[in-house]
Amino acid sequence: MPDEQTPQLDLGLKKALDNLEKDPYLDLAKQVKAEYDLAWDHQKPKKDEALLRLKLYNNQKRDKSAAGDTTMFTIHQTLLASLYVDKLQSEWVGREEGDDEVANNLTAMADYDYDEMGKDETDFDWIWDTLFFGRAPLNFSEYIRDPDTNIFLPVPESIDPITFLHDPRGVSINGNRMGRNACRFYGREIKMGRDEMEKHPHFLANLDFTKIHFGSGIRSLIEEGARARADAQGNQYERNKAEAKLGVNGEYDITEWCTHFKFGGVVKKCKVWLANNRKEVVGLQIFKGDKWTVLDRSLYPTSHDWDGTSIPDLTEDKQRARAVAQNLGMQAMKADLYPMYIYDTNKIKNKNDLAFNFNKFIPSDGDASNAAFALRKAFPNLPLLNFIYNSLDISAQKATATPEIQQGQMSQEKRTLGEINIVASKVDTRYSLSAKVFGWSERRFWLQWYNLYKENFKEGIDEKIVRLVGAFGDKWRPFTKENIVTKRLDPDVKIESSYVSRAKQLEERQGTISLLNIILQDPTSNRRYAERKVAKQYGWSKDEIERLLPPTIDERIAEDQNAFLSKNKTVPVLPEDDHNVHLEIHSKASATPATYAHVETHKKALSIKKTKPELFPVDQSMVTFQNPNQRNMPATQLPGQVRAVQPSQTSNQSVPAPMMQ
Repeated sequence: MPDEQTPQLDLGLKKALDNLEKDPYLDLAKQVKAEYDLAWDHQKPKKDEALLRLKLYNNQKRDKSAAGDTTMFTIHQTLLASLYVDKLQSEWVGREEGDDEVANNLTAMADYDYDEMGKDETDFDWIWDTLFFGRAPLNFSEYIRDPDTNIFLPVPESIDPITFLHDPRGVSINGNRMGRNACRFYGREIKMGRDEMEKHPHFLANLDFTKIHFGSGIRSLIEEGARARADAQGNQYERNKAEAKLGVNGEYDITEWCTHFKFGGVVKKCKVWLANNRKEVVGLQIFKGDKWTVLDRSLYPTSHDWDGTSIPDLTEDKQRARAVAQNLGMQAMKADLYPMYIYDTNKIKNKNDLAFNFNKFIPSDGDASNAAFALRKAFPNLPLLNFIYNSLDISAQKATATPEIQQGQMSQEKRTLGEINIVASKVDTRYSLSAKVFGWSERRFWLQWYNLYKENFKEGIDEKIVRLVGAFGDKWRPFTKENIVTKRLDPDVKIESSYVSRAKQLEERQGTISLLNIILQDPTSNRRYAERKVAKQYGWSKDEIERLLPPTIDERIAEDQNAFLSKNKTVPVLPEDDHNVHLEIHSKASATPATYAHVETHKKALSIKKTKPELFPVDQSMVTFQNPNQRNMPATQLPGQVRAVQPSQTSNQSVPAPMMQ
């Protein structure tokens, strides 16, 4: 049932439409029927083929005397496991100064919503459909708002590709950045109960259910899909059986269709629900934005084409041929176990004398080599049969980059460790390509997630309670709209494969440690920044790093000062400030005149310190301690044998009074 949400249909227009007779909807229904028929004729043959492949994927009603091959299932599951485990990570980034805090809030909230939305289950269905059908749609337009607490949660829904029809001219749902090659219309068939229809916020008021019929008519993708899946599992399915007798559990066949239609002389995007074989409009929603709310994901996309290539496209013919080879081999084996004999009827008068044997005997009127002999038959070329069988398997593995080792089984040939490592690296390269392609749709998913909050999260009413996991335990933080929606430019989101991220992190970590071995020999280098950078590359969170390396008092003061500087409020430069630390922290403040003046004052203080060091007292935090039995205490060692050299004893006197603001 669609979740309760604020209707996107203009209330005045909705009221006017509800008060009219059904005749104004006839043109809309006729347009939808024409679009549906166009998409049906274009995509029905491919959907019929997909239903046959579903039966081949797991056919429980196959001939019990024959053996089925599992090439399609094995390769599909291998890729599914790899792409599902490789969780795509999202990180939000502000597009202008001052949006860093909102971006950090969105990153934390997206991580929290991942579990709350059940995205792990949605991802499984979405990836499964993408691998099997080549391209899979996902509906992401609904959300839940708790009426008591006003807790808001977007809810994604995987769409069955079998029930989905789209514009034949569309290459993707929303096309490119300019909207070119986008779908002009698309839709699906769903089933809805009466209670669900009555509570739906976009359905017409006072529906006459005596005029809404059960059943889907002649053309129904949802019925054909249900029947094919039932056949594949060995179940019995009858179309629309006894729905009218199920009372409140009875479900109507509804077509949910998105298209463009002219309302009041203006063409707008809308979603319309139709019953009675798409002849009766029962619901209408007009979108505010210029983007469709359905997302699409592809596996091996083909340029300028919707369907691309799927796993069954690459493996179906191999599976069928391998099944034939398997069964021919079994028949040849049975022929060897059950040979036929020719026997002399003149010598063996009673055929029952041969009943002790399970072989077949053929009578012969004459010499049968003293009684009986085996009938000579053609011998099958088993080496050739085995060659064809293995060649088909290798062809499927090459096409999908799923060698035997990747499938979890030992290779039939002995291979060196170096060769195995090379194969594994190339497999990762091919899978990384699929993960990057998945990243396109993942980015669109999170942008739509943000858009749902931006358009439907009510300012001053809705509240989002997020659990933040840190070094000091779990914390619960409430977010309002100002905490998660930027003021002017929408934030951007970066999507990266967890495998790629870990590999990049390892490479950066090794490079950083090697470089720090050289750089930290300079006494003026920022050792604290180096320590934090290495900790971050080791995967430590901000809370964990700050627990290990607590911010200094100058860092905390500078962070507090940033709030005033960003609002163009003057903040004094104190004589005891660590000016280098303040300059580092103030780089995060908004570019206001107050920020510029404050930064320039810190620079001037550093200049005076350089030209007149005798004016500056010794900073005790920079002194190298000694005792009679010990030389300079060694610095704490960074990972990778990084050793910092203690800076020389330099002074850090207070800034003269004229330098203070």
